[in-house]
Amino acid sequence: MSSGDTRGLSPIWSALGADAALLERVSPTGRRDGLPARLPVMELAGASVAACSLAAAELGAVRAGRPVPRVRVDGGAVATAFLSDRLVRLDGRSWTSFAPLSRFWRAADGWVRSHANYPHHRARLLAALGLPDDADVDAVAGAIAERRAVEVEDTVYASGGLAVAVRGPLEWAAHEQGALVARRPPLTLERVDRAPARALGEAPLPCAGLRVLDLTRVLAGPVATRTLALLGADVLRIDTPHLPESQEAHNDTGTGKRSALLDLAGRADHRVFQELLASADVVVTGYRPGALDRFGLAPESLAERRPGLVVAQLSAWGGYGPWHGRRGFDSLVQAATGIAVLEGSASGEPGALPAQALDHGTGYLLAAAVLRALTGQRRTGGTRIARLALTQTAHWLVHGLAATPDGADPGGGSPGRAAGGGGFDPGPWLVERDTPTGRLRYARSPVSYGQVPADWSRPPGRWGADAPVWLSG
Repeated sequence: MSSGDTRGLSPIWSALGADAALLERVSPTGRRDGLPARLPVMELAGASVAACSLAAAELGAVRAGRPVPRVRVDGGAVATAFLSDRLVRLDGRSWTSFAPLSRFWRAADGWVRSHANYPHHRARLLAALGLPDDADVDAVAGAIAERRAVEVEDTVYASGGLAVAVRGPLEWAAHEQGALVARRPPLTLERVDRAPARALGEAPLPCAGLRVLDLTRVLAGPVATRTLALLGADVLRIDTPHLPESQEAHNDTGTGKRSALLDLAGRADHRVFQELLASADVVVTGYRPGALDRFGLAPESLAERRPGLVVAQLSAWGGYGPWHGRRGFDSLVQAATGIAVLEGSASGEPGALPAQALDHGTGYLLAAAVLRALTGQRRTGGTRIARLALTQTAHWLVHGLAATPDGADPGGGSPGRAAGGGGFDPGPWLVERDTPTGRLRYARSPVSYGQVPADWSRPPGRWGADAPVWLSG
């Protein structure tokens, strides 16, 4: 989103059901070269942050009974925030977010991208390939080189692991899942009943006094909920004790929030969760569609049980089509949807975006959807459900933001990373503070307008160490 241009923001703002006249309140500023790529990643980043910032400004204005203020979207702050997982440091140590077996592999007829950052995903990948638990990169490379890419994809997913065949944009468009994604907007936000409006009194921040249950992992969902925490919400992240999580990841996305462990399959913990849910204003889920249904956490079930609730559901592939139940991550979606080909080298080796931009972008869009839902709920009532998917953000990037005036396919040119970005220094948008785990360096939020704080009220603590209770007040 270049200065004075709301082309990228308009379809998002429309999907959110918002007043188009408010787009005039957005003022892009600063550098636009922090995320160099062939695809318009900076436009995606700027538009998603602008949507979130404008939605926050609108909710704050509604609660205060004042006009919506202007929103400033600083390109340097946006680029730094989208690189937050790469820039975070604890006592000077960086976070290596990708494990050795999370990478591209040459298959017999193309390329495969795997994701094996978590131990159980690594074990399933190796089991699917018929390899021992101690197999190294060379062994995996040899096993994949003998198979067709789609065969590896199907075999690994059947075992509960994560791997996708690298496809070009046209191949993805011809795929059943890709065709379904293409028919949908970047996100949906709907009112599902006539629940009465909830009173939200005047407050210094848009989300002050609101309680958010955060049932998300890794990056996109936690980016959204840390943004709601910045805006004043009491955000409580709930994880199962049976799945591992990275403290390093939590150092990046746990700012402003608290983190607790509950086993929803256990009677006592399930009762505690139900008590939390009874006074929640927002529930955000980031597990694959259907994974939480047995706990009564499907969006429709939540809407029926808690009229007036705002529910936001995030997934990798979308809650529809043959891939709706598959696990997924940003890197895999880039590989499947043609982005890895578009960002690849002239020799045909696949590449990647300069940041996990699908995750970060979807995170800010998710926060925007929650904020707009809260505004709508305050004005006219109704339970609101927002649905977002990394694939839909990918389609917006490739076929929306990158679309040429004559409608030509964005994959028609020669792949290769665009030049630029030289000299970009994220330093002005980084901050340090002491935390329970050490001295932490992290990126400031790019959401900026009026009275929004420059930093979160609390640093991230130890993952899972907080009590599963709401703050008083």
